[in-house]
Amino acid sequence: MELPPTPEQERKRIIAGRNRVLALVLVAFAVLFFFITIAKMQH
Repeated sequence: MELPPTPEQERKRIIAGRNRVLALVLVAFAVLFFFITIAKMQH
């Protein structure tokens, strides 16, 4: 039987999840910017 997470553990879990989402968004913008740059160079 698992103990319920303490508020501290819960907070760390939420922050870790938010960091992952933020990293994904930054990577998505970098890829988007890369493809836009490549597309502009083609013309």
